[in-house]
Amino acid sequence: MSSGGVLEIGQEGPAVAESPESRGDAALLGRLRRGDPDAFELLVRTHQDRLYDFCVRMVGDREEAHDLVQEIFVSVHQNVRRFREDAKLSTWLFRITKNHCINRLKYLKRRGRGRSEEYDETTALFTEGGGTVPGPDAALESARERARVQWAISQLDPDARMLVALRDIEGLSYEEIVDITELPEGTVKSRLHRAREKLANLLGRLES
Repeated sequence: MSSGGVLEIGQEGPAVAESPESRGDAALLGRLRRGDPDAFELLVRTHQDRLYDFCVRMVGDREEAHDLVQEIFVSVHQNVRRFREDAKLSTWLFRITKNHCINRLKYLKRRGRGRSEEYDETTALFTEGGGTVPGPDAALESARERARVQWAISQLDPDARMLVALRDIEGLSYEEIVDITELPEGTVKSRLHRAREKLANLLGRLES
């Protein structure tokens, strides 16, 4: 696992309300802060798939997303003692992931690897499907639809892309998204509304 940059973790805030989830988080955090390797392995197994999926939506590249997830867990390991429990553990992980994705997008843009302006179904299918050969008709149509959605998301600005991924794909609550983005709830809702409108327009163009 390669080392990634240490990013801003989060600011002081109100304690998370007591719940079975928060009690489980507290127990896991205690083990992590004691350097328990089994606890870190559990953390990775529990959260890596969702973080990877979010990274794919953000950067549009599975290899980049794989590298990002490794860097993210390095940062988590390095910074877990600094987590002030101002949000749920999963929310904190998404906050770190969001920061890494934004930084990677800036890096890719500087290297001239920005978003594609034209939709190419063959390229999109193989990107979305991880390089696998499409299957029967139903599976192929499902892969096409996922590829269309992923392409349309990739055309959004990074902030809009992030909100669509967090709310409409990951299914997070507005409260969680506010904690992750550190934006007012009204701003989150208005930006998400505009992002959805643009997404609908982009998908409509593909179908016309």
